[in-house]
Amino acid sequence: MSHEGIRFVSEETARKAAAEEKEFSREATDPQHVRVRKSEGTGMDIDWKDGHTSHWSFAWLRDACPCATCHEEREQQNRQPGVPKPQPANLLPMYKAPVQPVKVTPVGRYAISFDWNDGHHSGIFSWEYLRRMCPCEECKK
Repeated sequence: MSHEGIRFVSEETARKAAAEEKEFSREATDPQHVRVRKSEGTGMDIDWKDGHTSHWSFAWLRDACPCATCHEEREQQNRQPGVPKPQPANLLPMYKAPVQPVKVTPVGRYAISFDWNDGHHSGIFSWEYLRRMCPCEECKK
């Protein structure tokens, strides 16, 4: 059995990473109201049970896809979630349709999934992941 591409992390490294992660209460990662603004094309808003509100554009969500393939690609390119892929310089830029979900599916009580108009559909956005990735100024501090 090959373990190529699998990275093993020491227990100490894993403990340090876990300690650095911000702890959230259950209310902070439990949505009270989720609005996916598919018709308007403006993105997704979540009102959390702790009173906080988060907004993500569809482009940001697509560029922050948490699936293994997208995560690995971002690591190789040293990009943070939500940062777009670098585009090759063309003499004449080709038109590219704005990123939009063609289908939005709740995943149990813990996540949401998107089927994107670029054919990608394997990312599951957990509520905790979305709260950790809240792009508002308050959360960036």
